[in-house]
Amino acid sequence: MPRSSAAEQVRYAVVGLGHIAQVAVLPAFAHATENSVVTALISDDADKRVKVGRKYKVKNLFSYDDYDEALRSGLFDAVYIALPNHLHREYAVRAARAGIHVLCEKPLAVTEADCEAMIRAAADSGTKLMTAYRLHFDEANLRAVEVVQSGRIGEPKLFNSTFAMQVRDGDIRLNPRSQGGGVLYDIGIYCINAARYLFESEPESVFAFTAAGTDPRFESVEESVTAVLTFPGDRLASFAASFGAADVSTYRVVGTRGDLVMDPAYEYAGEITQTVTVNGRSRERAFPKRDQFAPELVSFSECIRTGADPEPSGREGLADVRIIRALYESAGTGRPVTLPPFEKEERPTLDQAMRKPGVRKPDLVKVEPPSE
Repeated sequence: MPRSSAAEQVRYAVVGLGHIAQVAVLPAFAHATENSVVTALISDDADKRVKVGRKYKVKNLFSYDDYDEALRSGLFDAVYIALPNHLHREYAVRAARAGIHVLCEKPLAVTEADCEAMIRAAADSGTKLMTAYRLHFDEANLRAVEVVQSGRIGEPKLFNSTFAMQVRDGDIRLNPRSQGGGVLYDIGIYCINAARYLFESEPESVFAFTAAGTDPRFESVEESVTAVLTFPGDRLASFAASFGAADVSTYRVVGTRGDLVMDPAYEYAGEITQTVTVNGRSRERAFPKRDQFAPELVSFSECIRTGADPEPSGREGLADVRIIRALYESAGTGRPVTLPPFEKEERPTLDQAMRKPGVRKPDLVKVEPPSE
């Protein structure tokens, strides 16, 4: 039976103590105390476990070899999986079968089959599964959804995005594609997800090109990707993403009467700026730095406590992975790929927005940031 408690905080184990866990997930618990608490840490580095545990006053420490023992311990109700992408399925399925709820970093998994196995394991065990899309709780991006859907810029026709960074040599983002490394799994997924929630529909076909680059960092994965996605209603989305270019994070939605620009669009460590132009007149709004990870915890814990279905769900994670796989297929064949119909009713709305204070960058234990 899945573990839950309607009267107390939902207890979490954080699985994996890499960069995202230390810089964002663990600090977020301080802003989610109304219903969430971290009670266990799981890592294969004993020294890291002890030091991070001491920093966050967590006494229950486990190695990956002790994962099943940890799942049976009764010390936590849910796991936050912050492991390399190719390990998501295994650790999520094992947790669900033990009656433990799963909040999993994006991408949900590497393949559609992996995603479906995770979704099925949660359904069979009666546990909750949520994909950790932090921007589904970010006011700036949800205000963008509201603007586009309100008709202020007219009928939305075009989406264009650029997301780039210089990835540090040796970072797991440069792992082979079979392990979930590569531009699309890490940053291209933000562009795909944004196009889907802004257009409130699923793409019908995709076309992509990759650039290998000559830098030795990119021996196992592409350096850059550019893609076009066709949506119902003759709408087009395009984006370019790169691991070998200067930091850029922006998108623009163009409608029949105006446009909306987010720059930066996908930031979690700083201010986000939104500019809406209608009939030639522009209005800019700045959104201050917020903790985008605490809302994930608060929302997921509330689902566990009340029995509600999470948004973003496991199926939301599957929706993006199937597109990523189709884009890589297109890049490999040089031809567009038609996507089968995909039913998806739940979309992020402004009701999900939460304002949590920004997190100061903590001291990190034996990890390096992904970008140079």
